[in-house]
Amino acid sequence: MNLEPQTHFPSNPMPETEGASNPPLSPARNCSELQAILGYEFRDLELLRLALTHPSVAHEQGRSVKHNQRLEFLGDAVLGLALTHELYEKFSEVSEGPLTKARAQMINCRTLAEQARQLGLNEFLILSRGEEANLGRNRASAMADALEAVIGAIFVDGGFDMAREFVLRSFRSAFGELTSIPTLENPKGELQEMLQSKSPEAPQYKLMSTIGPDHDRVFECVVTHRDVEFGRGFGKSKKAAESEAALSALQRLRTQQAEAQDGKNGKDESNGRGDADL
Repeated sequence: MNLEPQTHFPSNPMPETEGASNPPLSPARNCSELQAILGYEFRDLELLRLALTHPSVAHEQGRSVKHNQRLEFLGDAVLGLALTHELYEKFSEVSEGPLTKARAQMINCRTLAEQARQLGLNEFLILSRGEEANLGRNRASAMADALEAVIGAIFVDGGFDMAREFVLRSFRSAFGELTSIPTLENPKGELQEMLQSKSPEAPQYKLMSTIGPDHDRVFECVVTHRDVEFGRGFGKSKKAAESEAALSALQRLRTQQAEAQDGKNGKDESNGRGDADL
C-alpha cells in the first residue's frame, strides 16, 4: 500500500459513488465551511459527501445509495496506525500493555464522538428522514463513525501523511501533546486527585436516566464538582457510566489546562518582546 500523499489527479477518476443516486449535502451547511473546519481541502468532494452519508439513507432510499461504512472501515485502520505510531515514538520505554490501554482510551466511541462534536460534524451528517426524526444527528455512534469515515476519506484523497496530520491535530485538544501516557486504570480516582489538588471537596456522581429493556439497559451519569457539571457518561452499568463520566471530565480539564498553558506562553512571549524593545 502506498502511504505517500498523492500529487496528481488520476486521468480517469472513478469515485465510489459513480452510478449511484446520492442525497445532497446537508442544506444547513456547505462543503467549503466543513473543509475550513477540518483544515483540509478535498480534491474529490464526493469522498467528503460519502463520508457524511449515514447508512440509514441506503435503507430508506434503496441499496443503490452508497454510504460511509466502507470509509469508516478504512478510517478506523488509519486512525489506529496514526495514534499507535505516535504512542510508539513518544514513549519508547513503555511496554505494549500500557500502550494498548492508552490507545483504547484514545480510540473508543465516546472519545471519537466527542471529537466529532467539537468539530460540529453532526451538523453536516446526511441522514434518512427516519434517523433525523429519531435524533440520530446527535447519536454518539453516528458521530464516531462519521469521524472515522472522514479520516478514511482524507487518506484516499490525500494520502497517509495528510490523514495523520488531521488525526494528530484533532486529538491534540483532548490529549494535549502526549507528554504523559493516557491511562485507563482508575479514571474516577484520577479525577478526584486532580480536583482535590485545588479543593477538598470530592466529585459527586448522579444517575440521570436509565433507558432500554431490563436485559439491555443503558445508564446515564453525570459528575459534578462544587455544583458544576464536569462530565457525562453512558454505560451498561451504573459503574461503567460513572467511569465514562469521569473520563469525559478528565478530557475537559486537560483541555482547559492546555488552553491556559498556551495563553501563559503567549503572554510570556509578548512580555519578552516588550522587554527587548526597551
